[in-house]
Amino acid sequence: MGAAPQPTVLALRTLKLGDLLVAVPALKALKAAFPGHRLVFAAPGWLAPMMPLVGVVDELLPTPGLQHPLPEALRQVEVAVNLHGSGPESRGALEALDPVRRIGHASSGWEGPAWLDGIHERVRWTRLLQWHGIAADPADLYLNLPTVPAQFPGAAVVHVGAFYGSRQWPVERFAAVVVALRERGLEVALTGGRADRDRAELVATLAGVAEAAVLAGRQELDEFAATVAAAKLVVTADTGAAHLASAYRVPSVVLFGPAPVEEWGPPEDGPHIALTDASLRRGETFAEEPDPALLAVTPADVLAALERLGVI
Repeated sequence: MGAAPQPTVLALRTLKLGDLLVAVPALKALKAAFPGHRLVFAAPGWLAPMMPLVGVVDELLPTPGLQHPLPEALRQVEVAVNLHGSGPESRGALEALDPVRRIGHASSGWEGPAWLDGIHERVRWTRLLQWHGIAADPADLYLNLPTVPAQFPGAAVVHVGAFYGSRQWPVERFAAVVVALRERGLEVALTGGRADRDRAELVATLAGVAEAAVLAGRQELDEFAATVAAAKLVVTADTGAAHLASAYRVPSVVLFGPAPVEEWGPPEDGPHIALTDASLRRGETFAEEPDPALLAVTPADVLAALERLGVI
């Protein structure tokens, strides 16, 4: 007789880089709680370079969204974990697998804790597991170091991108920060995704930065992680870059607009400072224009925060 198939824990979170990184403590807790199981993570396939850095995922199941059912081969997984949300779409995708055990928030057909607004995302998912009897620590957020070499080690990484316009700090302000950093003798690298390339090139032009230092749109995720891990400091909006800086304990200044710091901010005990004006927040995540809470932050505020961190 052949060996019995290895039981599977499937965790669903088909979102972006920052969403993955705030779920790292929960993923680590799941692997520790089910050491004999295969941990499958259902998430967008472009996150694959991050899996060795998370270090506990046995298989990434490319899942671009909730529009299509999960593969038939996953039917009757032993444990299905909803790290995506608590709505009918994510619940339905997991219910279709007919798992032996469901781990999620309280809802129709699911036992679990009530969904709470206003708590940090790392706490949300570790709290969920704790309710289900699984030890989980929201402070267990750190990543393995990438094996690829870092570009511009020791540089000041200025991440100019953000997925939505509501989080895009003006390029002129980024350029003013870059000029000030270079005046203090720091090398600067400009990062972002492919969609941020034009913004990064404009910042470089305004600040007099060489084109070679514009890394936006030219890096795979593990190369981007390596750049952040080896940085002297990071300046970024509330994006995946901010969560990478937290995961590698790199001093960072994070600019917040529509999202509350209390829910998405860096660890309070780390070398990180979040800047915003919550009294002005509109909170319109998908808006095309920067949130007033973000526009309240000036280049002088960023430089003063970097001075408080002791990195300039």
